[in-house]
Amino acid sequence: MRRLFRRKSLDQLVGETVEPQHQLKRVLGPVHLTLFGVGAIVGAGIFSTVGTAAAGGADHTGAGPAIIVSFLIVAPICALAGLCYAEFASMAPVSGSAYTYAYATLGELAAWIIGWDLILEYAVGNVAVAISWSGYFQALLHYQLPGWLGVDFRSALQAAAAVGDATARHADLSTLDAGVLRAAQAWHDAPQLFGVPIIFNLPAFGIVMLLTWLLARGIKESAWFNSTMVVLKLVVLLFFLIIGAFYVKPANWTPFAPHGLKGIASGAAIIFFAYIGFDAVSTAAEETRNPKRDMPIGILGSLGICTIIYVAVAVVLTGMLPSSKLDTAEPLVTAFTGLRLDWVVVIISVGALLATSSVLLVFQLGQTRIFFSMARDGLLPPWACAVHPKYRTPHLTTLLTGILVAAFAGVMNIDEVVDLCNIGTAFAFIIVAVGILILRKTEPDRPRGFKTPWVPWVPIISIITCGWLMAALPRVSWLRFGIWLVVGLALYFCYGRWRSKLRD
Repeated sequence: MRRLFRRKSLDQLVGETVEPQHQLKRVLGPVHLTLFGVGAIVGAGIFSTVGTAAAGGADHTGAGPAIIVSFLIVAPICALAGLCYAEFASMAPVSGSAYTYAYATLGELAAWIIGWDLILEYAVGNVAVAISWSGYFQALLHYQLPGWLGVDFRSALQAAAAVGDATARHADLSTLDAGVLRAAQAWHDAPQLFGVPIIFNLPAFGIVMLLTWLLARGIKESAWFNSTMVVLKLVVLLFFLIIGAFYVKPANWTPFAPHGLKGIASGAAIIFFAYIGFDAVSTAAEETRNPKRDMPIGILGSLGICTIIYVAVAVVLTGMLPSSKLDTAEPLVTAFTGLRLDWVVVIISVGALLATSSVLLVFQLGQTRIFFSMARDGLLPPWACAVHPKYRTPHLTTLLTGILVAAFAGVMNIDEVVDLCNIGTAFAFIIVAVGILILRKTEPDRPRGFKTPWVPWVPIISIITCGWLMAALPRVSWLRFGIWLVVGLALYFCYGRWRSKLRD
């Protein structure tokens, strides 16, 4: 039992970063990190899930115009977690984020659990973002791709079943959503292998592999690409706010909270997906020039900027169209659909592509750095921490992660992964907050470039609020989360426990 809770000291963690065979380039500054944070946060959440949070999805119990309140609730919750992340990142400027922090405070077993859990945030979250990217890309092309190369397998199967049921009841098919009809047609037209239609979301697969290649080329190149995408998508969101403000109807804000606190809480649990990603900044700590100063700026600065953007977009969006009509994959485009402003729709669609591209890049960066850190500790095979001799990136891990994310993005449904990503992220935030409480007791005199204020209250409130968000998620998400953790524990006890560098 004692081996399960063996810890790595912070000095040991920092010392490993200068090993020549594992050394990464320190080229990032505070502006890069802040833009990484904005790049990771402003993406599929604001361009896609904000509509579902307002409308309420299938059960129609969303927040309505009070989605603004949902954003204002989630922002402080993430800020509390961000304060805890900032302290850790300034103390241990090491790749690995919450995994590394758990290793230093809670021990190896907890570190493995949180490392495995972070896959839900980064890899699984990236699957959802890639699917959203594909939706906007095809909308921009007006679905010029063959249907079976632009829809995921699960959506096509569900759509075919829905059309079959409507046909059996002699219902009017024109009442079905256009996306459902298209997916059902794709199922019908697709080539078959052993009687099973071959359905594949090619754009989602392609964008992930393209960004995987860019990440393997180098962190500096990736940072410049991300910075460009962030600036452009912020310009597009500003454009949406300016144009959309002319079409706001105050009557659409009534009733403000159609489902009361229940709707606001449900909306908060959904749009939590829109905020995750700021913690990805901490995974780049080992590639930051002055992490003690720059990491807190990047984490907290990106959170503040994105909160202002989100609230402004929510105000305009819910004012343009009744909330019940926003339950689409492209709510910002939906708001302009009936206004005969096709040129505006094109610009917003391009902005969504830019936004989700930067999210994909940063999440993919975070995931590979988690694997890199776990492999360096011996919990994963050694090849996972190999660094390219020229580009100084974990190229093998980057390639493998890209292939897996791209493959799942090609066949999975976005609704299946968003809730799973949310519950994994909230759990990671709880672990980091617990770690702050422990380190303040065990190492109170250790130098801290940034100190979380009002300890122990900030970590305790962070734990409670993240737990509240987890409780608001559907029961099936808890079941999937439990299965995921069981599989991870099996891998640890079969491999990681025996290969750990702390085994002796």
